[in-house]
Amino acid sequence: MMMHHDMLGIYLNDHLAGATLGVGLARHVAYRHRRSVRGSSLEQIADEIAEDRQSLLRIMDKLGVPARRYKMCVGWAAERMRRLKPNGVTHRSSGLDTVMELETLRLGVEGKSLLWLTLLELAPGRTDLDESQLKDLLDRARNQLGALEELRRTAAATFFSLQDVQASAGQ
Repeated sequence: MMMHHDMLGIYLNDHLAGATLGVGLARHVAYRHRRSVRGSSLEQIADEIAEDRQSLLRIMDKLGVPARRYKMCVGWAAERMRRLKPNGVTHRSSGLDTVMELETLRLGVEGKSLLWLTLLELAPGRTDLDESQLKDLLDRARNQLGALEELRRTAAATFFSLQDVQASAGQ
């Protein structure tokens, strides 16, 4: 049982690192688009991702799994380093940044939904996991996936259509 608990702790802390990265990325994207038509949707998603991270911390506490600070620091640092990736333009964001950031957020939310599914599998017969809460978290993750996919598709279509127009104009 101890090895199982240790493995669960590693699993949950790895998700916590990802959640830390996700909160930073979601806040960054929401801030960059705060004046756009996507702004309010992105702000809501960022707030929910931060709330989901807090829910994970409370679940870990209830399970007796300590949060590993170094893993949270890795998630934080990874998000900051991600911003250093060249985007094909200098000194500003490109539309490609938006597409890639939305794809990254979507992948993170997909991973989070798998976390909630895994915990739901463990929940029956356990008093330290609240099935109702986990189902609510899973539903919210699914809603976030839908919203992020819509935003991603729109951003990709806009960016790559614009690229085609600019390429045609240059010929």
